[in-house]
Amino acid sequence: MPSLRWSSCILLVWLATTWIGAVAQDDLAGANTAQQPSATAAVESDKTNLRASGEVASDSALRLGVGDLLEMNVYNVPELSTKTRVGNNGDIYLPLVDYVHVDGLTLEEAQEIIEKRLSAGGFVNDPHVSLLIEEYASQGASVLGEVQKPGIYRVLGQQRLFDLISMAGGFTERAGRSVTVTRRDPAAKPVTVTLGRNLSDSPDSNIDVLPGDTILVRRADVVYVVGDVGKPSGFLMETGSLTVLQAIALAGGTNRTAKLSGARIIRKGPQGMTETPVQLKKILSARAPDMTMLADDILFVPASAGKAAAGRTLEAVFQTATALSIVAVRP
Repeated sequence: MPSLRWSSCILLVWLATTWIGAVAQDDLAGANTAQQPSATAAVESDKTNLRASGEVASDSALRLGVGDLLEMNVYNVPELSTKTRVGNNGDIYLPLVDYVHVDGLTLEEAQEIIEKRLSAGGFVNDPHVSLLIEEYASQGASVLGEVQKPGIYRVLGQQRLFDLISMAGGFTERAGRSVTVTRRDPAAKPVTVTLGRNLSDSPDSNIDVLPGDTILVRRADVVYVVGDVGKPSGFLMETGSLTVLQAIALAGGTNRTAKLSGARIIRKGPQGMTETPVQLKKILSARAPDMTMLADDILFVPASAGKAAAGRTLEAVFQTATALSIVAVRP
């Protein structure tokens, strides 16, 4: 009997120990479960704080903006297909769902909102909306001035100045070397760069272009040489200035029949066209100082048998000059 009682005591102690351990494990598991949501919330809070501080990159997806032209399609519901442009208030108008504010949203976010509107209104069961951007007005940069195809070109990812100029078809024959980039942010100062004749010669000028920027390619200053010269042409003043001697040399010199004493510079100003006599014969023989020409000046060298440009002839000379082909001045 004593041994039986002793065995029973041992059994009771073992059962009690097992039960206490199980309860402790349950309590510990419950405590861990209770702590899990708060730990997750803390992690999400940390992520939010990091995004706010800029230590973690924010969503870089393309976002919709004022002026963007969108095309909407609803799967298996062609009647709802439409094109719409984001208004100045950031809204688009769509069939059935009326106005939807999309400014600042990604395509996916805008699609989700439209799907919810269609579903909540009972218009379409389980709708699948597809949005396409046909024109990027808010995410584009304007390329203006002396390029082949001025317009707005989209800026996706990292784009540089030369990329946008290439999209615009390159420079015209009258393009100068000065390009100004005006930033969308009014607080930012415009950036002016000077380009080489070949873009590869000026890699430092290939600056970043941001959505909303305006790129202006300026027209180069031009002087014209017309009349009795070898090659009447217009010449870009890319080097900043051009003299009478330089202009005559670029035009292939004067012809043997030229009336050097009748040479003159024709200049169009606010008061109309004026003419300034040029002592070309003396300049060519170094007996008179060379003369500096200004932008849009016309150096006219008449033929010995012709009349000097005067009165109505000035307009004819001007029209002839502006119709000439333009040649870049080689430094």
